[in-house]
Amino acid sequence: MLWFTNYWLGELIFTSVILYNIENFFMGNHMTYIVGLTGGIGSGKTTIANLFADLGVPLVDSDVVARKVVAKDSPLLSKIVEHFGAQILTEQGELNRAALRERVFSHDEDKLWLNNLLHPAIRERMKQQLAEQTAPYTLFVVPLLIENKLTALCDRILVVDVSPQTQLARSAQRDNNNFEQIQRIMNSQVSQQERLKWADDVINNDAELAQNLPHLQQKVLELHQFYLQQAENKNV
Repeated sequence: MLWFTNYWLGELIFTSVILYNIENFFMGNHMTYIVGLTGGIGSGKTTIANLFADLGVPLVDSDVVARKVVAKDSPLLSKIVEHFGAQILTEQGELNRAALRERVFSHDEDKLWLNNLLHPAIRERMKQQLAEQTAPYTLFVVPLLIENKLTALCDRILVVDVSPQTQLARSAQRDNNNFEQIQRIMNSQVSQQERLKWADDVINNDAELAQNLPHLQQKVLELHQFYLQQAENKNV
């Protein structure tokens, strides 16, 4: 399974989990109950994931893993600079995701090169984190969980759902992206309707966070209690 996601370059985070052959590893060695958390660009996945983390739930987050493998002064970042040039860095010496996004969106060969470079490192980090989980359940945060057919790794799928209008508005405000670019990213993902078909549970997150936070906290608490029970039932 080799795939590259436009999602990282759209959300300025590399969220390509790239779990090559991890299904066999995971199914054979892992007992924690897995809740896959997914949603489109601008849906607020991080907000929801953080609410679960506040309850002590461990996260295996593809965004976090992918950021670490290209951290400042890392070997992989050095290879990226060697390939694309120093203009791919910020003044602080970190990866300029906006610049890299522009490059790979318009050059398929660069996209493939980048994918081949990062694939093994992300794969190993993800495998390690999954193997270390001992909690009753783990939140597996993957924006392209459905698109890249990783649903089989999950016992249950939680979708953070917002309207396409909300996606556009939030993403433009957050990342200073233009609407055309955001729309391209959205078009590369499954539709809202398709994503909901896979959902066992749904959290609607269209409302502004300041108004919606108490509701989100309550919803997450209810799901947390439910997932704990499901995990207990699985391991009886």
